[in-house]
Amino acid sequence: MKILLSNDDGYQAAGIVALYEALCEVASVEVVAPEHNNSAKSNALTLHSPLYVQTAGHNGFRYINGTPADCVHIALTGLLGYTPDLVVSGINNGANMGDDTIYSGTVGAAMEGYLFGIPAIAFSQTEKGWRHLDAAAAKAQELVRHLLPSVQAAALPRSAEHPHPAEPWLLNVNVPCVPLSELRGFKVVRLGRRHAAERVITQVNPRGDTMYWIGSAGPAKDDAEGTDFHAAEHGFVTVTPLQVDLTDHARLAYWGQSVAQWSRVRPSVPVTQPTTQPVAMPAPGAQPAQP
Repeated sequence: MKILLSNDDGYQAAGIVALYEALCEVASVEVVAPEHNNSAKSNALTLHSPLYVQTAGHNGFRYINGTPADCVHIALTGLLGYTPDLVVSGINNGANMGDDTIYSGTVGAAMEGYLFGIPAIAFSQTEKGWRHLDAAAAKAQELVRHLLPSVQAAALPRSAEHPHPAEPWLLNVNVPCVPLSELRGFKVVRLGRRHAAERVITQVNPRGDTMYWIGSAGPAKDDAEGTDFHAAEHGFVTVTPLQVDLTDHARLAYWGQSVAQWSRVRPSVPVTQPTTQPVAMPAPGAQPAQP
């Protein structure tokens, strides 16, 4: 099996080195990672600046002066020369739970592989500092071993024997920062939610200009049983299947009825003149008026 490995902390980060060494016992692994830390870059691609691929002399890792998604995109569209069986991202220095997944460069790198139709996994530790990184790498290897049949099924070419190969999947995995003996196994959970981020931090530089720093992530808001926050707090390695479809399917019917109603409203004066009674948009959740 061939694995493409990336991250958002940069090619020299302890997390990607530990994950590389663990996964090399399972498969052939190639690293294409950012040159520098690219945390919170999500799925960003670099479109207006040139990107360069370089190779580290001490371990052969290739690195790019771009985002995590850049790295996976370039690898899959020409750099590797083949399609890997699995894309893995991490191990991230800190949690990617709840709302974090929207911003996460670690998840963004894995998602880029998923968008190309390749199974993908994003691995993170729940705290910063690389404590018990060996345990996180061991659990990552264990999960990949268990997923080998699914990875191989997704890689099968379409044929009479396999007319419908397995669909690719995207998993977000968070490992508590405890010794391996204290981890309670894997648990499949949904994403929790966080409160809004902390206030922006302002400082004044030596020239008198005001600088702004994004505030810390908010604390957990929805950490009920069944969420990644709850499971990680109780010592489980959390596994959350993700999807790219952001459509609010539950409200499609509501918005369809509402827009259909609005489209029947005709102005009583020429369109070049403002109306005196603009049509009020109903609040989400309200029942649309009947024609």
